[in-house]
Amino acid sequence: MVDFRNCRKNCRINKRGQVSIFIIIAIVVIAVIVLFFAFRGKFSLTSIPAEFVPVYNLYSQCIEQEARSGAEVLGLQGGRISDENYVPASEYAPFSSHLNFFGSSVGYWYYLAGNGVIRENVPTNGDMERELANFIKTGMGDCNFQGFYEQGFYIDLGNPEVGVSIEDNRIKVVVSSNVVVTKDGKSARKTEHTVEVGSNLGKLYNEALQVYNKESKDAFLEEYGVDVLRLYAPVDGVEIQCSPKVWKTGDVVEELKDGFAANLGAIKFKGSYYSLNDKTDDYFVVDERVSEPVRFMYVKDWPSKIEIYGSGVDQSLMIAEPVGNQEGLGVMGFCYTPYHYVYDVAFPVMVQVGDGLEIFQFPINVILDNNVPREANLLSAGYGESEFDMCNFKEGHADIYTYDNNLNPVEASISFKCLDQICSLGETVISGDNSVLSADIPQCVNGYVIARAEGFAEGKTLFSSNAESVADIILDREYEMDVNVNVDGQNAERAIVYFVSDDGTKTAMIPDNSKITLKEGIYQVKAYVYGSTGLVIPASKRTQCVDVSRGGFLGLFGSTTEKCFDIDLPETKIEQALRGGGASETYILESELQSGKVTINTESLPSPNSLADLQTNYELFDTQGVEIEFG
Repeated sequence: MVDFRNCRKNCRINKRGQVSIFIIIAIVVIAVIVLFFAFRGKFSLTSIPAEFVPVYNLYSQCIEQEARSGAEVLGLQGGRISDENYVPASEYAPFSSHLNFFGSSVGYWYYLAGNGVIRENVPTNGDMERELANFIKTGMGDCNFQGFYEQGFYIDLGNPEVGVSIEDNRIKVVVSSNVVVTKDGKSARKTEHTVEVGSNLGKLYNEALQVYNKESKDAFLEEYGVDVLRLYAPVDGVEIQCSPKVWKTGDVVEELKDGFAANLGAIKFKGSYYSLNDKTDDYFVVDERVSEPVRFMYVKDWPSKIEIYGSGVDQSLMIAEPVGNQEGLGVMGFCYTPYHYVYDVAFPVMVQVGDGLEIFQFPINVILDNNVPREANLLSAGYGESEFDMCNFKEGHADIYTYDNNLNPVEASISFKCLDQICSLGETVISGDNSVLSADIPQCVNGYVIARAEGFAEGKTLFSSNAESVADIILDREYEMDVNVNVDGQNAERAIVYFVSDDGTKTAMIPDNSKITLKEGIYQVKAYVYGSTGLVIPASKRTQCVDVSRGGFLGLFGSTTEKCFDIDLPETKIEQALRGGGASETYILESELQSGKVTINTESLPSPNSLADLQTNYELFDTQGVEIEFG
């Protein structure tokens, strides 16, 4: 008989062992299932025959090559591959949405759009991953299997779906594609292909974002730009002289561009990728530490906006007029020429991050507004446009016609200005007796339709697009004129001639800048002829007194006291002074302008022997006229 009392204990032990075996088997089955789903793209239940392995290796190599090429494009094009959102420049702002960087189109991260709106277009890491995935997917169609086809392989690639993950030092690519290879009755299938590419794209992007955020927060590039402006261009100052101080506008602009190129290229971030020659170089080091080299580049030929405002400024010359030789100012005892000019400047800077083997670069606009840096943190951290863009809402319609003075049709570029924004509308096209543009236009009260055509002065007309639908613009033809000045029948060695009209002032300076453009109309013509003098204003001392706060308890209640101080005026030699000229008003006909040459005839003034004589010459100037000859 079986002793069940003795079996109870042993049977319980056997049952426990059986349960343990079942648990182990279940764990193994679950593990196999998990491994199958985790790695089903890397192997199949049936192993890939060795003769098919080279086909799949080539497929992976194509993925890797496309990933490397796409990553390089992302780095060189500011994190973008596609430029389908290209926005053109305008006459108001010469910046499109992309900078032409030696033949490559690189999207701005921050720029002044053609309508005057500040725009920001910073890609995210996710944006780069999506663009790279699309790049790889498109490029996979070029994978060349011709050698395998010639060996009798049949390859079905399927429709690939690509996923990309960009990390600091690598790019992971997963391609889901049902790739079936068949030969001699044998076949293999692989549905998922994973490739890892060594790349610093993610790290360089993060460093570039750090540089951009520093600029967005502190506007340090604008701070350097202001220093260059005051060092390389006339901004504020005083010259002790009795003749005008003259700068060529073009020369000032070129000097500024040279200054930007030289100084911005010297800027560095804190790091170990450079050494300083002396302590003065600390000026060019930005107080922000980076782990990769950072460089800044500006090229003179890149589109830049430099506008100069102030008394005596036109397209060709900047003229500061002297003070002290006018009527009633003889008590001063000396002459001086003050100047103050205001600059609006915008220019591109390319920011490059990397050691040269791998690089990430992006352009931004540096903007100076009224001689000061643009306000930092103009945009939100979410990245987007800084203000409403009127040009995106062209809800009106207008027909715009352009003609010359004889009502002949003229093809012209048309824009519409409303408040501080300018929208490009297109170009008028000659059709029969008209030159017309039919275009959508933003709705605006008291805007301006502006027309520009080569060889013609700018034309504009007041236009309320919410109530009007037709605009006619008459363009006046402009002619380039060579200006000469004769004094007492002799050519003047140095003279300044102003042609003043309702549309502005055109200035010619003899002999350096004698060519200007004029159109038919009424002008006040003023010719100032300057010559050397032997006049010397002796040194003098003056006492100047002013009221200042008394200080102490009484000063709190506005009490003042008189303080006096001495002013020493050094001896001043007057090198140049007014020696001839006059002014007249005349109507200039288009037929007269066709000659291309105008001569101003005037008379001389007495040679000054004192400051009082200088003032007398200015009084006589207003009584003398000028004669104008054409041809």
